[in-house]
Amino acid sequence: MRQRRAIPRGLRRGITLRMVAPNAVTAMALCCGLTGVRYAIAERWEWAVTLIIIAGILDGLDGRIARLLRGESRFGAELDSLSDSIAFGVAPALILYLWALHAMPKFGWIFALAHALSCALRLARFNANIDADEQPHKSAGFLTGVPAPAGAGLAFVPLYLWLVTGEDIFRAWYVVAPWTAFTAFLMISSIATYSWSALRLRKRIRLEAIAVAGLLAALLITDPWLTLLALSAVYVATIPFGIMSYARVRRQQQSKAAA
Repeated sequence: MRQRRAIPRGLRRGITLRMVAPNAVTAMALCCGLTGVRYAIAERWEWAVTLIIIAGILDGLDGRIARLLRGESRFGAELDSLSDSIAFGVAPALILYLWALHAMPKFGWIFALAHALSCALRLARFNANIDADEQPHKSAGFLTGVPAPAGAGLAFVPLYLWLVTGEDIFRAWYVVAPWTAFTAFLMISSIATYSWSALRLRKRIRLEAIAVAGLLAALLITDPWLTLLALSAVYVATIPFGIMSYARVRRQQQSKAAA
């Protein structure tokens, strides 16, 4: 009698139902990023940037949904990295090129490639270290470099300024190109940046934090470009403090280890 070959449980079940929701959100983020390129081709820059921002919001939700439903998987992690590379690397690079960098003689495309490549390299570094035992930044509650969604948001700062002021100087390639290179460097750098896990609110100001979050949502609806510009400025301003905070935490850890 022919015996039935045993199939590993994980392969037999495939993707469980609880894994579908977070992976669907990740796919939505990817599609939003690519749709932003479509609007950039039509020179509808507001919609192009808006869709990248929506992709960033969806990217922040998929992991939390996966943890809530206990639907984490290697498939989801790989899909998330692929989505981030496209939505926050390739799509913003194409939008910036179509908006301003195409006017740069010879090297405009190189700067666009720098953004996309830096995003891919950052994600590859993250995937390579995901199972590493020694991760100094992660163990201290920090990130290594600027995350891909934040890098994409920062890369659009000249576009925010252009939308707010209408001044063509912010669309000039000699302004956009250096800023694009700077944000690309931030993504692949080894500097310590704050993560959500590193932020701790005191009990006395939790209601105030909720109020600020509500007002921030209202500001994003009322005046999105000026609000995004202010958020970008605040984020860049926190980078030196993140570096100093990480150095202090490392000194404390080393002192405890020595003791």
